[in-house]
Amino acid sequence: MARIFVLNPNSSIGVTAEMDAALDRLRTAGGPEIVCGTLAEGPPGIETQEHVERVVLPIARRFEAEPADAYVIGCFSDPGLALARENLSRPVFGIAESAFHLALGLGRRFGIVAIKAGSIPRHMRHVRSLGLADRLAGDRPLGVGVTEMAGAGVVERIVAVGTRLRDEDGADVLILGCASMGGHRAAIEAALGLPVIDPTQAAVARALGFLALGYGRAA
Repeated sequence: MARIFVLNPNSSIGVTAEMDAALDRLRTAGGPEIVCGTLAEGPPGIETQEHVERVVLPIARRFEAEPADAYVIGCFSDPGLALARENLSRPVFGIAESAFHLALGLGRRFGIVAIKAGSIPRHMRHVRSLGLADRLAGDRPLGVGVTEMAGAGVVERIVAVGTRLRDEDGADVLILGCASMGGHRAAIEAALGLPVIDPTQAAVARALGFLALGYGRAA
């Protein structure tokens, strides 16, 4: 059986559990095994550029030690994506890059719900590097950390930010800018009436497609 390994690059087991639960809809009888892991040496949440840089080598080493047919980096900053792709002979997917590609097929302009304001410059660099700046409607922060996504009122805050992205910025598809938000996808879609992308689901779906089509390496 083919195996997809999804790595949460922070040390929060609760975030890994949220990602794992959101991926149940992609698990099928006889299909590839989808396994989630936690990077124990990572910070509790990846919220700064320093956090991103600190986990690049540990991600590469963890992937090298985990036999799989495809790999997913479960952080919206896509830390270590280039290095992992260079080192491995298997496809490697970043959840942000995968979410952007999925958004292109769901709407004209996408909006991003960021965790904190400091995340936005990283998102902007990534969007520009992929040549997608003209498809971005806006990027707005929640002001909530990675480990706080299970707290009271978080869905309401995401919906409030998503409403501004829809009504003020013109977004017709919404991207959740953190792997820990995925469990709220259905409630947010119901409240906003827009397609909402869980980036981890987007990356694993992309990995499933690559494996089904027999491609040996991500582009």
